[in-house]
Amino acid sequence: MSRPKPTDLLDRTFEVGITLKGLDGVLEVVGGLLLLVVSPATINQLVRSLTQHELLQDPHDFIATHLLNATSGLTGSSVRFGAIYLLLHGVVKIVLVAALLRDQLWAYPWMIVFLGVFIAYQVYRMTFAPSVGLVALTVFDVFVAWLTYREYRKQQSHPAVPPPLAGEGQGGGP
Repeated sequence: MSRPKPTDLLDRTFEVGITLKGLDGVLEVVGGLLLLVVSPATINQLVRSLTQHELLQDPHDFIATHLLNATSGLTGSSVRFGAIYLLLHGVVKIVLVAALLRDQLWAYPWMIVFLGVFIAYQVYRMTFAPSVGLVALTVFDVFVAWLTYREYRKQQSHPAVPPPLAGEGQGGGP
């Protein structure tokens, strides 16, 4: 199937949103691979090095103190879980995004379900640890899920015409 040129702002927004999801998937895979090879102590030391200057200027810096708190309790099993989570999430996202950009109709409902599961998990997490970043990510995911649904409906109502089979239309009928 060939993707028709985007005709309106929402079509272009869908393509941009899906592309961003694909890039995010690549970053998740890279992050997951890094977590597999970096120890919790190394992560903690790196964060200490990166935040040291800021904490000297402002010992109560919001971001620096939260980063230190987040990395100080890391264990091997929590880092391994994070690595596996990022790898699986990233690979699934990359596969679905590649299929969507190729107009593979099967990928639309899977992407909607995939996003729906993570939206539900993010809402659950927000009840325990609300954050502006998580709210923004959830809003973005809801928007991309809606755009994906809209595009899916559009693809269903206007399916692309498949290319002719080899030998068809060349005058050599059955």
